[in-house]
Amino acid sequence: MNTPHTPGAPLPPASGAWREGDPPGRRQWHLADKPLPLESGHELPRIRLAFETWGRLAPDRSNAVLVLHALTGDSHVAGPTGPGHPTPGWWDGIVGPGLALDTDRWFILAPNVLGGCQGSTGPASRRPDGRESWGSAFPFLTPRDQVAAEAELADALGIERWALVVGGSMGGMRALEWAVSHPERTGALLLLATTAAASAEQIAWANIQLGAIRSDPHWNGGNYHHTGHGPHTGLGLARRLAHITYRSEQELAGRFGRSPQDTEDPWRGGRYQVESYLDHQAAKLVRRFDAGSYVVLSEAMNSHDIGRGRGGTRAALGRVTAPALVAGVDTDRLYPLAQQAELAALIPTASHLRVIQSPHGHDGFLTETEQVAALVKEILTTVRPVAP
Repeated sequence: MNTPHTPGAPLPPASGAWREGDPPGRRQWHLADKPLPLESGHELPRIRLAFETWGRLAPDRSNAVLVLHALTGDSHVAGPTGPGHPTPGWWDGIVGPGLALDTDRWFILAPNVLGGCQGSTGPASRRPDGRESWGSAFPFLTPRDQVAAEAELADALGIERWALVVGGSMGGMRALEWAVSHPERTGALLLLATTAAASAEQIAWANIQLGAIRSDPHWNGGNYHHTGHGPHTGLGLARRLAHITYRSEQELAGRFGRSPQDTEDPWRGGRYQVESYLDHQAAKLVRRFDAGSYVVLSEAMNSHDIGRGRGGTRAALGRVTAPALVAGVDTDRLYPLAQQAELAALIPTASHLRVIQSPHGHDGFLTETEQVAALVKEILTTVRPVAP
């Protein structure tokens, strides 16, 4: 199966990563002045984090909110497409003047995760000596490493304590790490469609996706960034599989059923509508993401275990001191509600589990704007910032 290509359109580059010389868009950058020690025992020298901000930071820095993105997200939480930003803001209905994260009141900061591909240090980035991309030499990361990098960013900006840390899916893993690793720096916590530890099933789904990428002949052991040919078929297959787990059977049946795509005949080599939909999702991701980052971030998610080295899950979650809300999506088959129920039961400051009702499966934390906005507003009632 090949990633679709429109005749006459330019072929995708080897990587969809943001590169030096590309339009910066709304990005700002933090360049660390010292190496970052990693849980694996290795270190990353002089990391760089890209980030975007909205609103104005209060003089005492009490109104800062940290928003953490999911696997294929980035720092562009709000705003239109444009130079440097191939996709619109992924939480446009949540962040802005008068919205749940009201930028007239709150200072919103969203970093591109360490290991990502939209301005932060990752496999597509050049090494510090400037010679070539990291490629296969990029070290193994965990969510704790990524939070350590974000803590350095907060230090550089003089933000001693976040009024709120919020994230969904992979972003929820990092938000939880913030609350456990830095309880004194986490003023309030909102966890959406996430878990205390990656489950065997989640690791299994990721294994198949990573296998698809690594089996692509253009993967070249992870060293493809300067070959002119990226592992687009493998990345496209990974995206197709992942997207099925992100949505629900109910939605796919209602939207597509068994209908063929336009005039195509599935009995004669044509596609069903649902196949065309998956092809479209694959083609979009290939043009805006990096296969190496997909591998690094997926492996980081697999490593997520909040209780590792902390006496187990219960002991680790007992460290959380911030007022917390935990929510899941009723049709989520990738991060089922039982995982959020565990978080709500074991975080001492959490109230009962909140359920987002959606036909969209795991992606409901992105698509159900009104329900998520209500959760954001509720948790923010526990915070009293100084006006900026």
